[in-house]
Amino acid sequence: MELTITFTEEVLGTASANPEIHKEFIASKAPDAKSREEEVESLGVDGVVEKAITIFPKENGVPFFWDYQIKGFLKDACSMLRRCDKTKSKNLQAFKKVIDGTIFIKPRKIPIILPEGGVMGECQRPLRGQTAQGERIALAHSETVPIGSKIEIEIVCLCKANESLVKEWLDYGELRGLGQWRNSGKGSFKYKINK
Repeated sequence: MELTITFTEEVLGTASANPEIHKEFIASKAPDAKSREEEVESLGVDGVVEKAITIFPKENGVPFFWDYQIKGFLKDACSMLRRCDKTKSKNLQAFKKVIDGTIFIKPRKIPIILPEGGVMGECQRPLRGQTAQGERIALAHSETVPIGSKIEIEIVCLCKANESLVKEWLDYGELRGLGQWRNSGKGSFKYKINK
């Protein structure tokens, strides 16, 4: 499936701008040194300047998503929809293995196309958490891309039967999208299948 995703709410970046924190995290997740270096390099000089903000990786100044972020959305959507009666996802067994092994996203780096005249911004919001010492509040700060931004991706389903599941998960994107602070509606999107 070739499709265009158009964001109906701004999207918040998820990469740590502190290259050392990001490098340590990527080192624990990346399958090999080459991909780790590629991801750390994509943070660029701007990432070194601002350490307390989550950002988008960039290539030649263009923000992008990694393919695995889209896969992560599919897993999150399936996980939530499995809890609902009358969904196709309800009966999918070992859904993480199914998504990891039979559904693939292209390209690896997915450029974010800003709307005409659109510029990147920032979003600050409080984070609340319950700890043993009581409620704690911190300030979160993220780089954003505006409403109307788009990405173009290809989703390859090795099992034709999984295409209806992928559509169900993409439909869920209108309610809970990509990026940080998804539970507030940030990163919500609509999609159009081009082919």
